[in-house]
Amino acid sequence: MENHPPAPGALPGPTRRPAQLAAFGRLLDVLDRLRTECPWDKKQTLQSLRHLTIEETYEISDAILRDDLPDLKKELGDVMLHLLFYARIAAEQEAFDIADVLNAQCEKLIFRHPHIYGDVQADDEATVKRNWEQLKLQEKGNAGVLSGVPVSLPALVKAMRIQEKARGAGFDWDNPAQVWAKVQEELGEFGDEYGHGQPDKMQAERATDEFGDLLFSLVNFARFAGINPEEALERTNRKFISRFQHLEGATAADGHRLADLSLTQMNEYWEAAKRQLAAPIIASSAKK
Repeated sequence: MENHPPAPGALPGPTRRPAQLAAFGRLLDVLDRLRTECPWDKKQTLQSLRHLTIEETYEISDAILRDDLPDLKKELGDVMLHLLFYARIAAEQEAFDIADVLNAQCEKLIFRHPHIYGDVQADDEATVKRNWEQLKLQEKGNAGVLSGVPVSLPALVKAMRIQEKARGAGFDWDNPAQVWAKVQEELGEFGDEYGHGQPDKMQAERATDEFGDLLFSLVNFARFAGINPEEALERTNRKFISRFQHLEGATAADGHRLADLSLTQMNEYWEAAKRQLAAPIIASSAKK
């Protein structure tokens, strides 16, 4: 008998709610004791935890990319602890506690889902996203459409969020062909500025600007193509690392130092690495 994953939105086991609430309360109890008795936990502040939370968030991302659910469970626990820790520190400052945080989140979700909790009609994902952005603007009053994009986001992720928010306001291309034409236009403008020589400083600055425009247009096209550019680039990063490590190992096994090889010789090892690392994928596909 085959096991099928639950349908989106289906509860994987409503009878688990008492256990879930008990586990949440247990973590609160553990944190309370650590905050009062552990020298390290007693010293932590909102500022000292910030960089640790960022690191833990990237570890969640790594676990997802590896499809490693046991590790994801561990990393989610780490981030959950951090979230409760922030709320605990805020409670000590008499600002808010975790109940305030969770209730505020519930109210926000209810407000931003009028097609579920109200009488608004939204039958597709695009409409839901557009309504979401419009409702966010209502919450922020006179704030601009892009005011909610965090300044500290990595540039690639920030480009994605900027474009999503602009789309929510109705500022977007009509079809992928238009976006692809824009990519070609930006590629040409970058080529015009950079050329094939040694640009002077002013040309280099313009080339940097045009390269940024090119990247932004590629992110835009990825959005239309249903591709997450951050994930796509990370896959390529991992692929390059795997191939390069294979190149290093094969070079050493043949008794060579990488630094002593010509680019042509290194490229032969590189192509061999591509063939060898792709072989299991091809074989696996053939069996299906």
